[in-house]
Amino acid sequence: MKKILLALALLPFFVLNAANAKYQSEDISLNVIYNDTITPGDAIFARMIMSSKSNKKFKSEEKKASLQLIQSDKVIEQAPFYLTGKKKNQQQVEMLCGIPVSLWLTENQFTLKIVIMANGKQMDFVLPSTFVNREFNKEVLDLDEKNTLIKTNLSPERTAQIEKLNAILFTTNPANIYSFKKFICPTATPRYTAYCGDRRVYKYVNGKSSTSLHYGNDYGIPEGSEVRACAEGKVVMAENRISTGWSIVIEHLPGLYSLYYHLSSLNVKEGEYVKQGELIGKSGSTGLATGPHLHWEIRLNASAVCPEFFMNDFCFEEN
Repeated sequence: MKKILLALALLPFFVLNAANAKYQSEDISLNVIYNDTITPGDAIFARMIMSSKSNKKFKSEEKKASLQLIQSDKVIEQAPFYLTGKKKNQQQVEMLCGIPVSLWLTENQFTLKIVIMANGKQMDFVLPSTFVNREFNKEVLDLDEKNTLIKTNLSPERTAQIEKLNAILFTTNPANIYSFKKFICPTATPRYTAYCGDRRVYKYVNGKSSTSLHYGNDYGIPEGSEVRACAEGKVVMAENRISTGWSIVIEHLPGLYSLYYHLSSLNVKEGEYVKQGELIGKSGSTGLATGPHLHWEIRLNASAVCPEFFMNDFCFEEN
């Protein structure tokens, strides 16, 4: 099998910059810390303390907040804030929200803002932000007969597997908070062989081809290498799939999941809780794979985000 790299422009490591913004209205005040750079393939997280300016007990259910990314007056990403449970003051609540930035996004006019609905009235608070573009790799993969059959498989079984995974990734439960810590790499030897966001052309043995995005990082590690949980969470999938082989999906925060593909064996079962760094399986080449490796993928609100983003203090625990 031949893998042809056409470009190599993606830098795997970066530092997340935190910004702070404060806002006042007649009855509430906001203190927001967030990452102010909009970059394709990353995410935007905002941690907010909302305070009541009256002496009455704060009723968070009366004030609903969301984070929105707007491009040319159109909302392209949005999600509701959820309570972190970290503030005890009756006049305060602390909330967190994350939204993905599309791997397809191109430079244009953007607005990042918090929208709050209170007492039937909408309040908008604009967060200053900057767009920084990212170049992605392009590659061509020549598939053998086995991988061609997997890639072009349209069977009801594979369709059902895709639908099951999508149902999980589109699930957001505000109560499912397991960890605010930055992620760790799931393998001891992160030798990159492919990156999240790679533009791929798959060439089949019959002469046809297809194009798609690569939604995670590939690490070229030997068969049987240890794979560990990138963060604390709940195992919501642990099974064998046609495309991804032995696979594990772990939920970490509302709408935030890590995925581990092409494993040779599993050490966890669906429904189990795992700690950060816990052994969950061993690498392999099951499913559609051109050789032994670990595919590590992060999904936020069902969209793929470059895993390196989460290896920073993305929840602002250290601020």
